[in-house]
Amino acid sequence: MSWPVLVFDIESIPDVAGLRALRGLDPAVSDDDVYALEMAERKEAGKSDFMPLHLQRVLVISCVFRNAEGLRVHSFVDREPDGRSEEGKIIQTFFGRIEKHVPQLVSWNGGGFDLPVLHYRGLRHGVVANKYWDLGEDDREFKWNNYIGRYHLRHLDLMDLLAMYQPRASAPLDAMAKLCGFPGKLGMDGSAVYRAYLDGKLEDIRRYCETDVMNTYLLYCRFQKMRGGFTEHEYEREMTFVRETLAGIAEPHWGEYLQAWRQEGGASPGPG
Repeated sequence: MSWPVLVFDIESIPDVAGLRALRGLDPAVSDDDVYALEMAERKEAGKSDFMPLHLQRVLVISCVFRNAEGLRVHSFVDREPDGRSEEGKIIQTFFGRIEKHVPQLVSWNGGGFDLPVLHYRGLRHGVVANKYWDLGEDDREFKWNNYIGRYHLRHLDLMDLLAMYQPRASAPLDAMAKLCGFPGKLGMDGSAVYRAYLDGKLEDIRRYCETDVMNTYLLYCRFQKMRGGFTEHEYEREMTFVRETLAGIAEPHWGEYLQAWRQEGGASPGPG
């Protein structure tokens, strides 16, 4: 398996400011009332309460970055200094990492959710991502393998590929992680993120997103073993390296993650 690899996941919340702008509502109308109006109309129309992608405001982008020097887990978080969103800044920082490292990009449903959200929100904020959008105009190699093409592997949407690009065959990250002996989701799921945000639990959201992206990395390693990118020995060595790396991070959610990993049976359940 070649480095560098950048695995990513986002957490988002409803874009209430965007709803206000699209509805032309007076600034005196509270955010709660703007959101409640939208939810009421969606319910009346028989729609789900899941906002369309262009109205998903990016709150956290978590990454596992693996290269020859090691493995790093880090997050870009919109902490809203002085009450002002820094969504554009964190999206620009994320695409800046792609520009700098030109990594293998990996996600779980990134083609169906995370990247379209980042595209819409990046467009809104004037984000620049030259290398990411290169389809071969600047680098001929990108004509045949770029980040945008669904059937190209420079961005590997692992969920989409394993399902043979058939939405009805898709499997959830949590289930596949647990079936492979990994911890799966800890603390919350995506449906709880907005409530947690309103309750001021931004760090809980960050920690949740980081454990999700680690699940994706571990599944990517398992996939690499399946396709011959790792030998059995190399795979086991990588699992040990990940455990040791996480044990050295002084944040409690990684201790919980490692404990859950042991309870799930470790990294290598039998082939049965």
